[in-house]
Amino acid sequence: MTETPDFIEPIDNTPIEPPSLIQVGHSPHLSHASCSTQRMMMDVLIALIPVTGMAVYIFRLYAIKQIAICLAVCLIAEAVFVKMRGRSFSLTDGSAAITGIILGLSLPGPAPWYVGVIASVVAIGIGKVIFGGLGMNLFNPAMVGRAFVMISFAGIMAASGYESAVSGIDAITQATPLNAFKQMGISTPLKDLFFGFTNGSPGETSALACLIGGIFLCIRRTASWEIPAGIIGTVLVMGGLADLTGSPSGWTALHHLFSGSLLFGAFFIATDPVTSPMTSKGKLIFGAGVGFFIMILRFFSGYPEGVMFAVLLMNAVTPLINNWTIPKAMGE
Repeated sequence: MTETPDFIEPIDNTPIEPPSLIQVGHSPHLSHASCSTQRMMMDVLIALIPVTGMAVYIFRLYAIKQIAICLAVCLIAEAVFVKMRGRSFSLTDGSAAITGIILGLSLPGPAPWYVGVIASVVAIGIGKVIFGGLGMNLFNPAMVGRAFVMISFAGIMAASGYESAVSGIDAITQATPLNAFKQMGISTPLKDLFFGFTNGSPGETSALACLIGGIFLCIRRTASWEIPAGIIGTVLVMGGLADLTGSPSGWTALHHLFSGSLLFGAFFIATDPVTSPMTSKGKLIFGAGVGFFIMILRFFSGYPEGVMFAVLLMNAVTPLINNWTIPKAMGE
């Protein structure tokens, strides 16, 4: 056996010394500047423009107040908690800002200021930083914060009436479309659900705005289309089956699709790349699971919505889905 020389001598007899150290990092090994965290967060901010614009147009100061509180507190909480862990932090990646805006859009506008503050602190501290920061969290931070205040301040979160700036109708005694159907069997017209002229959290009422922003995210590949497709497809199938059994009060599969935060959750919450599966097959399973739990909660629980809890439940299953859907290596 011949020994390996200390250098490689090419044809032109110019010695080339081998590298002294070869470093191999973990995957992915291919990257591109256009796939940076900042670019993805900027895409989400752009996609949220129609949703935020519609929320401000309909609910005015209620929407502005809630978004401003959650945005400011999320940024402050990010800086404080990361500093407490003794790590360097940067607010320029946009993740804390996105969490704040999505949380502000998902909370009822008339909710007291302290609800937004507590939800934001919990979202960043417990939902994100405690797991290690950006890219390490198991659950969607905004939904962790919202779930905490939903359970802690159930009465305040349920009393979400306010005066619509567009219709001029006092909505203090108005229930959300899902509550109206659940409690009184009243079916809201599809037109109102589609454009957003209903009661509810500022970001969830306009199906049109959510579709515009969500389709933009899918075209930009910032959001994986498989997840909203799985959610929407499952909801339509289960809603359609309910229609065949004779849905009361004219409530159809499209009412389920356009009401509540279903489309907002499908495009802006469930598609979080950190808390959703990595494979295409896994994303479809994840989306179908979210849609399934949404409809189960709407059909059989006392809670009329279901999106928040469905996303958190499937976030917990994501590691298993990743394990189940590992693609086989070539040749196996």
